[in-house]
Amino acid sequence: MRKFGLIGKNISYSFSQNYFTDKFSSENILDATYENFDIDNIDTILNIFENPEIVGCNVTIPYKETIIPYLDKLDKKAKNIGAVNTIKRHKNGKLTGYNTDCYGFKKTLKPHLKPFHKQALILGTGGASKDIAFTLKELGITYKFVSRTSKNPTQLTYNNLGESTISEHLIIINCTPLGTFPNVADAPNIPYQFLTKDHILYDLIYNPEETRFLNQGQLKNAITINGLQMLKFQAEKAWRIWNAN
Repeated sequence: MRKFGLIGKNISYSFSQNYFTDKFSSENILDATYENFDIDNIDTILNIFENPEIVGCNVTIPYKETIIPYLDKLDKKAKNIGAVNTIKRHKNGKLTGYNTDCYGFKKTLKPHLKPFHKQALILGTGGASKDIAFTLKELGITYKFVSRTSKNPTQLTYNNLGESTISEHLIIINCTPLGTFPNVADAPNIPYQFLTKDHILYDLIYNPEETRFLNQGQLKNAITINGLQMLKFQAEKAWRIWNAN
């Protein structure tokens, strides 16, 4: 039996376990199971791979960056990004880290892009923001990070966001956990009144499907995208990696 799983912390809500369990059932994949590996400390990560049946894992917060030193190798994209969300265990036992989040993000954003979508704001500076920044760079879109405190000239703070900044940056991506169930009344503190129909609001959150952040965009007739389709694309990419020779 091949075993797969999700490595993270406080992940009982996880998308991945339900997704792959349903996939295995619907596609009659009888030699695979998927479970959550909810760990309190990254130092215990190698205990998971003591089970020889483990052949692949997904990785979620807060371990996408801290897991890297425990891996034998990173593929080129994961190395450039500095974050891993997929691990493949090879027949020789070596562990390689990949990043399929950037693939999922690009697949879901690209169909909505117009020539005037040249600049983006990335809300938050955690591990997920690295995937987003890498992908925007690939797409030729310039970006600025927004955080509560500014650490360098490429970062803005929420207090810096006025009408001119919002009107110049027509893509806004929420990489923070603000608005995740059950705290659905929360949202990033941006001046929503300056949004237009030309804006794209992208929220990496998928629970709830429509966050307050996205709802504010819809009130201004902006394009809104949640994180669910991105998760499906990245999951299928991970499955192809695990099954490749």
